[in-house]
Amino acid sequence: MNTPFISKIVKFIGLSVIILPFISCERLQMMGKEYREKLTFLVEHARDDQEEAKKQFRSALEEFSSLIDFEGGDLQVKYEKLNKQYERSKAQAQRVKGRIAAIESVAKKLFREWEKELNLYESDNLRRSSEKKLDATKESYEKFIDSMKRAEGKMDPILSRFNDQVLFLKHNLNASAIASLEKTVIELESDVTQLVEELEKSIAEANALIEAMGIE
Repeated sequence: MNTPFISKIVKFIGLSVIILPFISCERLQMMGKEYREKLTFLVEHARDDQEEAKKQFRSALEEFSSLIDFEGGDLQVKYEKLNKQYERSKAQAQRVKGRIAAIESVAKKLFREWEKELNLYESDNLRRSSEKKLDATKESYEKFIDSMKRAEGKMDPILSRFNDQVLFLKHNLNASAIASLEKTVIELESDVTQLVEELEKSIAEANALIEAMGIE
């Protein structure tokens, strides 16, 4: 009989008895942290992108509004400024849209992992506590993603109006074309105001979700 070999096996088993509880404990402490960190990161950036969207759409509206009071000068320069604002608004809207898909993907992985790992708890109290936090985080997430989608949904109609006017002015750089903008600008003011309100709601929900996901 290989006594040294048996001795090694006994030592290994002994060490396993000591080490495994610590590994399990660490596993429980770390569960979901990777996905929570990723989701928090994405939500923070989505919040910042929506803040930038507020500023950009307001800036574009101001550029359109300034045309109503246009009293002379280089219309080509005015058109180029307007087109630049439209392009910036479109790019910012794309950034917001891109965040939604990424957030939904990571959130799905986080919640699936979290639900599976509830079964790893030996303590019923800890399991219930984790399950309660999971439910609260899910609820906060749903409010946030719904509000973000509502805000994002208001961007395309505004961008379409911006685009129509930019294209029209491109081939009609004259006083009568400028005069025809007044009604459109009034409508755009209402649309942008509603968009900003939705963005502010979504930003507030983002902050609430970030707080709910706080990693201890």
